Amino acid sequence: MDLQLKGRAALVFGGSRGLGRAIAEELVREGVRVVIVARDGARLERVAAEIGAVALPGDLSQPGAGRKLVLAATGLLGQSPDILVTNTGGPPKGSFQETTPEAWAAGFQALWIAAVDAIQAALPAMQAQGWGRILAVTSVAAKEPQPGLVISNGLRAGLLGLVNTLAREVAGQGITVNALLPGYTNTDRMAELGVDNATMGPKIPAGRLGEPEEFAALAAFLASGRASYITGQAIAVDGGLLQSI
Repeated sequence: MDLQLKGRAALVFGGSRGLGRAIAEELVREGVRVVIVARDGARLERVAAEIGAVALPGDLSQPGAGRKLVLAATGLLGQSPDILVTNTGGPPKGSFQETTPEAWAAGFQALWIAAVDAIQAALPAMQAQGWGRILAVTSVAAKEPQPGLVISNGLRAGLLGLVNTLAREVAGQGITVNALLPGYTNTDRMAELGVDNATMGPKIPAGRLGEPEEFAALAAFLASGRASYITGQAIAVDGGLLQSI
């Protein structure tokens, strides 16, 4: 299937590892010029060289980072990104009573404000050309809260409301906005949480954790010209884990 992506330009947050790297790599394979963002400059440069992307060091936990990174990527690409993938690592584990105001503020900046800033910066150029793709990588926690992840549970659900609202506003302008909800996927984040096939596999209908490449396949399709009538959706890639309709 020709995804009609050759010559497009993309900015992928969190692109040096896990789901972000897999998305960036898949887009590069489809002929997209990709800028990837991450905090670890050395790792970022190495991964960019490995997959054929352009490295842009950045820290989404800093105020204003989303907008600044879109502008910097525009300079590197020679145009504003056609495709924006907002993606940040999960916040620390903890219960409500264990979570400090500082942790809530940091989570809000990384999970919410950075995405909003980046979208606001990238959207005008998408509107001017009548084509754009915005993909918000969130989590199944946005639909079904997961134990011990109070910050993620509390903030990611709101992103789904934002995605649906924005999608309605720009649907007539050739721009789609969708949320991708990874389930338990074989990434460094899962290793940090102590999750593997032995502990979680039996609880997932598919019987195993997902692989980043499986998630990236959906992201590439939603970013493509073939997905022009899919917008405002929150699509899980979770091996059947979610029980809600």
